[in-house]
Amino acid sequence: MKIAKIVLLIFVYLINFTGCQKKQHANLDGKKLLEQKCSACHNLDLPPKTFVDEKAPPMMAVAFHIKDFIPASNESEKIPKAIDFVKDYVIHPSKEKSFCDKKSLQTYGVMPSQKGNVTQEELQAIGEYMFEHYTIKNLTEAQAIENRLKKMPKGERLALQNNCLTCHRVKRDLVGPSFYQIANKYDDLLYIQERIANGSKGKWSKFHGAIMPSFRDKISLEDQEILAKWILQQK
Repeated sequence: MKIAKIVLLIFVYLINFTGCQKKQHANLDGKKLLEQKCSACHNLDLPPKTFVDEKAPPMMAVAFHIKDFIPASNESEKIPKAIDFVKDYVIHPSKEKSFCDKKSLQTYGVMPSQKGNVTQEELQAIGEYMFEHYTIKNLTEAQAIENRLKKMPKGERLALQNNCLTCHRVKRDLVGPSFYQIANKYDDLLYIQERIANGSKGKWSKFHGAIMPSFRDKISLEDQEILAKWILQQK
């Protein structure tokens, strides 16, 4: 009877332990892990940026290349097999296993083993994120957004990229006054540029003490001036 109870307790423990392990894996953030473990060598942007002295190919190119060349009998097998490849190759890299062409191997060499730097569970989460994020669909959408940004006046683009439109709109009040109101109230380039750099508080009583944060360390002096000029154009 005691043995049966012990066996039952062990069985319950194993079920709970397995469940915890699965839950722990499910909670791993593939995006953050990719940034922490891979960004020192790989550019993670979509579309990717390339540099003369880059240490490794952009991650988008890696994901596309693996998915294109991984042997699979049907499309549904490609991503699971690609993830398994990542889990093996990152720990045990070799020229023979690589899908890179000769020129890329000469340029970048074989990546160093990351044994001890990343676990299999982390690589599973990284692989899942890689092949979910780096897709033709996401690339096409990102390129379309990039093209729209390029067509905008630089001041408007800076406002969008620095999240100014989270608190302001061009003609409508939001958390803070509209750019139209700001331009009409101050009509002073240096003053507006100074507020962008240093922030402000209590300048607009109707906004219940909303605080304008400082962007001194986030936007260059040149871009602060461009943004301030664009704001003044909204009056």
